Order: sequence, then C-alpha cells, then structure tokens
Amino acid sequence: MVLVKRLDADAVDTRERGVLVAFRVMKASDQASANKFCKKFYGQDTSSHGGRYRYRRPGFLDDVPHRRLIRGVLVLREEDRDRVVEFLRGYGAEIHVRTVVLTQGDNEALAETPIQQSQTRSN
Repeated sequence: MVLVKRLDADAVDTRERGVLVAFRVMKASDQASANKFCKKFYGQDTSSHGGRYRYRRPGFLDDVPHRRLIRGVLVLREEDRDRVVEFLRGYGAEIHVRTVVLTQGDNEALAETPIQQSQTRSN
C-alpha cells in the first residue's frame, strides 16, 4: 500500500525548485564535432609535455552552478535555464525542460561555485 500525502489547494509549497534539462546534440554528427561541443560546453582537463603541465580549458558550464545526473541531463537553478537552453539551441540540440523539486544533494551542488564543483570531482 502506498500512502500519498495530499496538500490543501491553498497550501504554500516551500520546497525549493530547480530545472531539469535533458538534451541530445547532433544525432548524425561526426566524432570531431561532438568533441568540439563537449569542450565548449563542459570544458576539458588536459595536460602537455607527457603530463608535466596540467591545466583546464574552461567551458560554458564552468560559470553555471549545476548537477550532472547522467549524460545529457542537468539540474540547474531556475535563473540559469535560459542561458543554458540558448547555448544548446546554438548547437541544434533536442531539448526537454521540466521544473523539479530539488533534493538535498541538488541544493548542495547548486550552492557550490563551479570551481568548487570541479575540485570535488577531481578528488
């Protein structure tokens, strides 16, 4: 048996909301175009001289707090939705956007600066 809690029609929902963006870019594109998109969107950790020098090429999402769930699915703050959607449209992406209730993990990820997120992922 599943119990469902019903809210009164005029009850205020105080849970924080965010946006889920699911996208697919360039169905029939070649690998070089897909790699170019990924570098521009996500950025790239890279090295030169046999790993002697390490650096990060910044990407679009470096300036946008987000949580990447799986390939092509992001959770964003509502105020960042339009910027991300416009970027994806520039690459001819198929885009689906939904308003969602944020989990505690989502809230923590969206509260971090993008620099903190990349440091957390690299550790």
